[in-house]
Amino acid sequence: MNNNISNLYMISKKQKRNIIGLMSGTSVDGLDVCLCSFTGSGMETNLILENFETVVYEDEYKSEIFSVFSKKEVNLEKLCLLNGWVARYHAQIILDCLKKWNIQTDEIDLIASHGQTIFHAPESLHGIKKFGNATLQIGDGDHLAHKTGIITLSDFRQKHIAAGGEGAPLAAYGDILLFLDEKENRIMLNIGGIANFTFLPGKKNPDEVFCTDTGPGNTIMDSYIQKYYPGKFYDDNAAIASKGTIHEALLKTLKINSFFNQPFPKTTGPELFNLNYLKNAQNISQTENLSGEDIMATLNRFSADTICLAIKECSLAYKNVHCFLSGGGMHNPLLRKNIESQLPGFSFSSTSELHINPDAKEALLFAILANESIYGTGGYFGKNRKGIPAVSMGKISFPY
Repeated sequence: MNNNISNLYMISKKQKRNIIGLMSGTSVDGLDVCLCSFTGSGMETNLILENFETVVYEDEYKSEIFSVFSKKEVNLEKLCLLNGWVARYHAQIILDCLKKWNIQTDEIDLIASHGQTIFHAPESLHGIKKFGNATLQIGDGDHLAHKTGIITLSDFRQKHIAAGGEGAPLAAYGDILLFLDEKENRIMLNIGGIANFTFLPGKKNPDEVFCTDTGPGNTIMDSYIQKYYPGKFYDDNAAIASKGTIHEALLKTLKINSFFNQPFPKTTGPELFNLNYLKNAQNISQTENLSGEDIMATLNRFSADTICLAIKECSLAYKNVHCFLSGGGMHNPLLRKNIESQLPGFSFSSTSELHINPDAKEALLFAILANESIYGTGGYFGKNRKGIPAVSMGKISFPY
């Protein structure tokens, strides 16, 4: 038997597995690196978050990614070059983290890498039926595995699409295994560049779980700050938006898009919700001369309104819903205020109340997917129900 396959087989038989999860979102602000120890799988999954760090990207990395990010036309040579370069960049971050944590590479069983999303293209957005849903993440798993010497699982979203999903959101799998509770109706709301949530009714029945994107989270706000406020990457503590006034005509126009009328589950990305989307809405509403503060206040409310609209639509029949937040947007006090004010009767907490660092949650969820792929059965989820195909995800890359 090939040594790599033998090693993988031995990992699948271990009672405890150490898995590194990586997440780099559409905000392209840094790499989330978590180290989790696992026992069990499926509904019997138990994990401990041993270490976590967000490594802020260097300006060079951001510049290279943004040269191809979310663009219909790019330099194909540049895209090819970036695929391996991103992986080697991430691999060095892993090695640096392990050194900092005083952990040897041979103590790690697997790496679970989300990669860097370059383009997300659900059929609902591109409209070309013969091509169906598509998505592209770069940061090749072979480069990661070779440089670190650790078996790597990557490219998780492709299996989801192959099995009939849209490639996102994938949070439902980990949310089901970690947070489903028969005593409480829960919304697991993650506000990244794009906002999404998993609805967990208070019944231990994975087939009733609901997971969807809602629309923009931080993506347009961050893009606006980066373009018009040099040196800033986001509206820290909502300092700019808090000085502005919501412009109702612009807000109303921003909310006019067919995406918001599509049935759940659905997925989207900065390919739709970007500065061009804002510019078009300003043209229609004749609000081109608004101050930056007013625009940011309106964009903040736009994200909150569309998040709340989706949550209300799927939870009308339920009482006493507890909303657990994660992602960068949870640190925006104005965004939280705009959300909480529209959902009276809901309880709000971060996932830290459930003993999960909210900033680590997405990276942790990919570690869960890797654990399921190697140790689980893939059969704990609804059979293609509500965009949650019952499949194991992740391509396996060996170090040598």
